[in-house]
Amino acid sequence: MKYQTALRSGLLACHICGRLSPRPTGSGSHSAQRIPAPRCPRCNAALHARLPDSVTRTWALLIAAALLYIPANLLPILHTASILGSQDDTIMSGIVYFWTTGEWPLACIVFIASILVPMLKLVTLSLLAWTTQRGSRWRPQQRTGLYRTIEKIGRWSMLDVFVITLTVALVHFQSIAMITAGPGALAFACVVVLTMLASMSFDPRLIWDTIENTGPHHE
Repeated sequence: MKYQTALRSGLLACHICGRLSPRPTGSGSHSAQRIPAPRCPRCNAALHARLPDSVTRTWALLIAAALLYIPANLLPILHTASILGSQDDTIMSGIVYFWTTGEWPLACIVFIASILVPMLKLVTLSLLAWTTQRGSRWRPQQRTGLYRTIEKIGRWSMLDVFVITLTVALVHFQSIAMITAGPGALAFACVVVLTMLASMSFDPRLIWDTIENTGPHHE
């Protein structure tokens, strides 16, 4: 059974506002002619049957985020200077401090927000990009659900930066102290931004293109 889609009906769906617009005659995602992309009459966004170079852009952003994820966890995220001395804190040192001092709820919050969530985003987006690139027909509904979950998490991605800044600042914090952001904070912020851009660059409609072309048989 084949379902009627916007592409089969000669329509283009705007990836910004979702409005369907008639597809101009002769326009294609791989047209050799340099014809300007049609525009959405509602939001004026460029219309494409599929986002151009979606998988390639997603991979590039994910690789950059993965490379920055290493210094984000190894370099100090905050430098605290007080009359009692100075202290450099990484993400893991903050987690260890909270855990050993009995503040395990704060340790769990920092671990989930700064370690677990970014890692899950990197792994999930890598899985989606890899299966889509190889034309996999494996569980398209579940993969689409994973993308929607990552997209929802992405709306709160910057919360990771605020959680780290507020919680790690409490590690050995004195009443008279000066706190400055370390290089780890910049690296972690870049990881968050790059994973958000990777999620925006991935076109989930590509998951279903293989199913549409080969039939509805899938696991």
